[in-house]
Amino acid sequence: MDVFRIEGPVRLAGHVDINGSKNASLPIMAAALLAPGNSTLLGVPRLADISVFKELIDQLGCKVERREDGVLTIDATKIDNPVGPYDIVRKMRASVCILGPLLARCGRVEVSMPGGCAIGDRPIDLHLIGLRQLGAQIHLKNGYVIAETPQGLKGASIFLGGPYGSTVLGTANVLMAATLAKGRTIIESAACEPEITDLANCLNVMGARISGIGSPRLVIDGVNHLHPVQYRVIPDRIEAGTFMAAAAITGGEVHIGHCRLEDMMAVVDRLRIIGIAVEANGDGCTVAGAESFQPADITTQPYPGFPTDLQAQFMALLALAHGNSIVVEKVFPDRFLHVAELNRMAANLRKEGSAVIVAGVKKLVAAPVMASDLRASAALVIAGLAAEGATIVNRVYHIDRGYERIEERFNLLGAKISREEGGTV
Repeated sequence: MDVFRIEGPVRLAGHVDINGSKNASLPIMAAALLAPGNSTLLGVPRLADISVFKELIDQLGCKVERREDGVLTIDATKIDNPVGPYDIVRKMRASVCILGPLLARCGRVEVSMPGGCAIGDRPIDLHLIGLRQLGAQIHLKNGYVIAETPQGLKGASIFLGGPYGSTVLGTANVLMAATLAKGRTIIESAACEPEITDLANCLNVMGARISGIGSPRLVIDGVNHLHPVQYRVIPDRIEAGTFMAAAAITGGEVHIGHCRLEDMMAVVDRLRIIGIAVEANGDGCTVAGAESFQPADITTQPYPGFPTDLQAQFMALLALAHGNSIVVEKVFPDRFLHVAELNRMAANLRKEGSAVIVAGVKKLVAAPVMASDLRASAALVIAGLAAEGATIVNRVYHIDRGYERIEERFNLLGAKISREEGGTV
């Protein structure tokens, strides 16, 4: 099993381009299942999660081809096995995205209950509630969700708000299913994340009739069929935020290209409060670090609030602030497995329920640490860039799920990261 060895501290400088969004690519790959024929997606990142989803679509009976330049082609002419098996779905929660489109196109689908990162309880009850209201008959058997539509899907008014806000994947599933339902569907409390907006825009290019895109109220007028598409996915705002945090913690100056700041205003706001300069230019921005960091309070929320997927990375940054910060997690309240690992690097973090009190320290110190999930692994890499000595990050397969060649890209900016064999399972 590979590990990262990170020599610090370093100062990052230079230019990096952001890849296409993982969290947009996965549901858009699922959307291609709605239209028989060949769809071509542009800007799809080369990630482990994309490979898992490709494997999932392949086993449905489709043909998926992937090129080095980020072009991915899906031939969904034939779907002869609408089943999401446990061995694949357990690897990644986003696999559940096939539920809605397969139900709409095939009339029957079986999908294993999903797996993914260890970041707390993430049930799919809202997905199933929404699909039932569209007319699906759903039951659970041997760990599988089995959904059928003997009479077809019919439009309905559906509320998708949950205890921690709107459901992103649930909105994607219901939205995709509703495109082929008879009549009008209204989704209230729909997720507003840019990745859902991108999915809706792609579906409209495929011939769907969706209005209210980007708002919490989506209106979908069902159509008889959709057609294949050529579509470019949006840049990955979480990857962009990760590079922003890395530039900031190292006191560097990095130009980040292919970055949509309009999707990241909550992130930019917190960076500026911490004392980091963020200047828009060209198709991205320049992030310049500071000699000292100011504390800041962060509360994760559904979009347009601060994204939960950047909580760990910014906690690493705040660990070096002059003063106390409070990080409150309101999306996944148990998403704090990185706290103990950052404390191993001499951070001063104390978990209190769904919040962490961050008492800034003068420096971080290298240590062997363990990545618990995708974004926690990014936080540990960021901390390693600023820490004194050689940090060893175990379980870097987590980071490969969501960041393409991240060690090579950091090294081009001045980092000293090597990928080595060994480590702890």
